[in-house]
Amino acid sequence: MRPLLLLFCAYAASVTLWAATPATPKGNSHPPTIAGSNVETYRKVGATELKVWIFNPATKADKPLPCIVLFFGGGWSSGTPAQFEPQSRHLASRGMIAIVADYRVKSRQNALPADCVSDAKACVRWVRANAARLGIDPTRIAVGGGSAGGHLAAAVATVPGLDSATDDKAVSCLPNALVLFNPGTVMAPFPGLELKGFGAGLDKSKFGCEPTEISPLHHVKKGLPPTIIFHGKADTTVPYATVEKFTEVMKAAGNRCELIGYEGQPHGFFNKSKYQETLDATDAFLVSLGYLPKK
Repeated sequence: MRPLLLLFCAYAASVTLWAATPATPKGNSHPPTIAGSNVETYRKVGATELKVWIFNPATKADKPLPCIVLFFGGGWSSGTPAQFEPQSRHLASRGMIAIVADYRVKSRQNALPADCVSDAKACVRWVRANAARLGIDPTRIAVGGGSAGGHLAAAVATVPGLDSATDDKAVSCLPNALVLFNPGTVMAPFPGLELKGFGAGLDKSKFGCEPTEISPLHHVKKGLPPTIIFHGKADTTVPYATVEKFTEVMKAAGNRCELIGYEGQPHGFFNKSKYQETLDATDAFLVSLGYLPKK
């Protein structure tokens, strides 16, 4: 029973904390109503239409713009794309296209984490395939998210499988940058790391695949995109040690990976007490990549 108890606690903690997203008037409603965004469907699975909400800069650009795609958290079980509405509005105001994406979850479509990864990969492929129409530079697509959404972003960059059979593999789903907020990065045992918290103890029946297949840490290699991670050092849902190990392995492989730890901060802190700090650091990271102009 212990693995199920851990998962339940992770889900309960995430739903409570993510309900406090700044400037999100619709709370955890689904699907959200997000004023000022363009809504499109990127994938249909049975009767489910998976949508994206697109935020464009106020001034029309004369050349393709960098883009960021953001996935919400909720333990692969719940949540709303509106979680990252505030960050998306800021980034669009700074000159890039920001997209918040829906994906299947346990509470709505009885989805497993492997299905979530499949949707995330399909979403990034859709963005890149439609880049010209949307005014996006296909070589500057960042992907990010929080907790389970952070796991999806990291998995899109690292996990080699879990693609949909209908995906056009000729279109790459690999991001050009990663922006991760208290992400789940470890889903299976790893040398030198005590696995506990989010995803610990789950097996193939709970993930929809073998644990190592869905674990970003187990697929780190040279050539992964520049990455920034924001994480609370008091996080018990996704222990800080897991992202420390991910960062260590990323750097050892020759990848740029910055970990910013916040003393005393729990899970979901980035949309609460440290919202502005993490937003400013995200902005600075994207400036360093040339995705945003200097302030």
